[in-house]
Amino acid sequence: MAKVMFASLHKRTSPLSRNRVIPSLRLRSNSFILPSLASDLRLLSSSSARPEPAPRHIFSARLPLKHPWPQSEKQIHTCARPPPWTHMITPAMQTPILTPTASHPTTGLPTQGKPHPRPISSYSSVSSMASNSSLLLLPEGDVEEVTEEGLRHADLKLEARKYKTPAFRQALLQVMQAIRVPTWTSSTLDPTLVKITRVSGALTNAVFFVSYAGTAPVSHSSTPHLTPHSSSSSIPIVTPRTVLLRIYGPSSSILISRADELHTLHLLSSTYRIGPRVYGTFQNGRVEEWFDSNTLKKEDMREPIQSQWIAMRMQELHSVDVLGIVGVSWSGQESLYKNVVSWQGAARETLVMLKAKEERGEIPPGHAWHGRRDELDLGKFMRAWEAYWGWLQKWENEFGRSEMVFAHNDAQYGNLLYANKLAPGKPEHHRIIVVDFEYAGPNPAAYDIANHFHEWTADYHSDTPHVLTASRYPTREERWNFYYGYLGSSVLGGPISASPAPSRLPSFQRSGSSSSINSLGAPSHHSSSGSLFPIDLSTTRGQAELEEAINILDGQVYAWSPASHAHWVVWGIIQASDDITNGAVSDFDYLAYAADRAGKFYNDLSQRGIKW
Repeated sequence: MAKVMFASLHKRTSPLSRNRVIPSLRLRSNSFILPSLASDLRLLSSSSARPEPAPRHIFSARLPLKHPWPQSEKQIHTCARPPPWTHMITPAMQTPILTPTASHPTTGLPTQGKPHPRPISSYSSVSSMASNSSLLLLPEGDVEEVTEEGLRHADLKLEARKYKTPAFRQALLQVMQAIRVPTWTSSTLDPTLVKITRVSGALTNAVFFVSYAGTAPVSHSSTPHLTPHSSSSSIPIVTPRTVLLRIYGPSSSILISRADELHTLHLLSSTYRIGPRVYGTFQNGRVEEWFDSNTLKKEDMREPIQSQWIAMRMQELHSVDVLGIVGVSWSGQESLYKNVVSWQGAARETLVMLKAKEERGEIPPGHAWHGRRDELDLGKFMRAWEAYWGWLQKWENEFGRSEMVFAHNDAQYGNLLYANKLAPGKPEHHRIIVVDFEYAGPNPAAYDIANHFHEWTADYHSDTPHVLTASRYPTREERWNFYYGYLGSSVLGGPISASPAPSRLPSFQRSGSSSSINSLGAPSHHSSSGSLFPIDLSTTRGQAELEEAINILDGQVYAWSPASHAHWVVWGIIQASDDITNGAVSDFDYLAYAADRAGKFYNDLSQRGIKW
């Protein structure tokens, strides 16, 4: 759960009648996955005991046929009030498909992200950085040089420790000019006017705001060459824009891959206009777009309008072509399952080290870590995980599988920005900017939403930032509000501005069997002009269909909710490795965080009647 790289720093269903076609409210990409391909994309698992899963369709909504919730939950989920925009919907509104845009160039346009401790945000307003003046501590060691096709690269290296020196500012200008950062290409720029403000300096990254205290000539060209003189009247004189500079430190590739992260950031930004633009890379870092924005606070996620905006932005991310991001060689496996299983070795090594220190007396009784090794019994945890995963496969085989999407997987408030300015023509919900994509990858949509809901319970700026407070979990009304934004953005025709693409709306036909769902059906509800007729929310039937879809989605979120806890249990253990090595508990106690999530994971399993 790396925490934020761009912000203002502080880092059930009412039954559906059988044999009825229910049009999907959500579209996933510019390509329509054939049933044969979708069926081949099956979940892979290292456990031979796992039940055979039903195929998970990549861009489709799977609808359960009966209510999966316990009776107590079912009683709570009564019919909700229709969304306030119901009267605005007309049958002619077209459901969008998010596609690459020819008008948005791919060269040099991508994003942002970075591995961060949970409580810290790295994209933030400069004013909030005043207290961040401690010594910059990046460990010694080699740094993997990461490049990406379509991004300019400078064969230069920057030493983060020297960021206050004239030599660093001069070297930085050379990097900016080599990769042609817009407004920074003039050879007349004065290094003494370059202002560098440190945002963060963690073990694996140093992040800086870079601004300029003057003006300089800038080329009109989208691929500018160095402008040698400022005297030409045809060349505008501007103040170079503030950018974000990220300098890598040596880091383990256990939790994240910088190469994969950079690829994701670049592709999302350049192709889909999601996330910040990456201007280019250098030997040990990259230069990114800076947003004039503030990081959301925990209270902001509860604000109804902003919650719907977050949902709409999540829906846009979920609408990108999964295979277009991860490639056709992707196995079809959920990234969260892959992480939980593949991270076991590193987590076990961390706990062995912890136990050894405790046995040597380095962690005496009363120490924050004393007894953690026994509390975080990895063998017990993995038995519980396999039991839960088996239950989940059976649940989805019976009720239907949440669609596979490209998910953020870490939508906590520190990774969500609120833009102070909105570009002309942009919808209001684009004030929400999602950042830090280092854990992004293919996962069920319900998992991404469930993980976001758990983040409502976090307060990374409290005296106990590692503790999640269950009472802050979104209520039914708050969840429904989010779902209206998530599903409603598609129903309304969507806020996404993309180039024209073929409009296709998959539908699902319920078979006579109460436990089976057919594969993708043919596109439905086409008008003579080729446009689609989404659910008409101005009618009672349309409102009921939307409510049904929301009930289904909430049930899927319920099923996937424990997986979020499990994922961050293993992550927290591994993140504690450096602290254990150094013998000091950091401000954010990763082991305590892992223990808290483990307790909630076991509690979730007990509530669902899962035994292990």
